[in-house]
Parts: sequence; structure tokens; C-alpha cells
Amino acid sequence: MKRFYVMLMVVLFVMGVVFGISLDNVLAKDSRPVPQRYYKSIQIEEGDSLWSLAEEYRDSQMPAAEYVKELRSMNGLTSDTIHWGQYLTVLYFQ
Repeated sequence: MKRFYVMLMVVLFVMGVVFGISLDNVLAKDSRPVPQRYYKSIQIEEGDSLWSLAEEYRDSQMPAAEYVKELRSMNGLTSDTIHWGQYLTVLYFQ
């Protein structure tokens, strides 16, 4: 009978450890959904800048400077200068 209780305690302990590790792994994962990236072409209007486009289209988790860098890269720009009437591809999130 004593052996039964010892085995029961060992089994319960092992199950507790396994359950605890599993629960820890579940809780450690980021539960926020990853925003989907989408692209579209826009025509630059008077007064637009890469920084104003960043404020309009970027996800709140992405810093504006990173978004502007991404815009320059996607559109083959070597500076932040854009012109009225120009078309750019912008990244937006949903």
C-alpha cells in the first residue's frame, strides 16, 4: 500500500511538472494577432511627405522611422524627397 502511494505521488509530481511547463509555454507566447501587411499604390498630394505617410499608414507597433526607411526601400528612393503627382507604393496593415 505504501508503494502505491509513493508511485501515485511520483506520477502526480511528473504530471504537475509537465502541465506547468505546458502552461508556461502557452502563457509565454504573444497572444496579440500579427497584423497582415498589404501594399497599394497612391498618388502623392501636395503637402505629403514620407513622414506624414508613415503617420497615416503605419501600424502603431512600427516606429515611424522604420516605416519611412521601408517606404524608401520599397520605392527605390535615396532620400526623403517626394514630389506632388508621383506614385508610391505604401505598406499598410489590417
